Amino acid sequence: QVQLVESGGGLVQAGASLRLSCTANIRTFSIHQTAWFRQGPGKEREFVATIGRRGGSTYYSDSAKDRFTISRDNDKTAYLEMNSLMPEDTAIYYCALGRVPGSTNSANYPYWGQGTQVTVSS
Repeated sequence: QVQLVESGGGLVQAGASLRLSCTANIRTFSIHQTAWFRQGPGKEREFVATIGRRGGSTYYSDSAKDRFTISRDNDKTAYLEMNSLMPEDTAIYYCALGRVPGSTNSANYPYWGQGTQVTVSS
């Protein structure tokens, strides 16, 4: 059974940075598309960023572009480096694994972590 565990969330002030981690328990992690999604209070879950197998192509939402960086170590961990955080970035951040290259659609990610809370105060 695939398990994903996110960590690194917390309460920060606007302008601060955070680095989220996602650790998987499968040997085939490196061949999966890995993505981050988020769900803010009262909002639907939305795509943030995704990275291809073995550290391939990356895609970002407009809100994440130029501030967030997705990466992976091709062992069992993916990361989301978040800079210049804003109050509107407040959300639960989820890591997800899938097999569809470059997908921004949550339906293409069958495996999900429990999420880590990020709260940005103004």
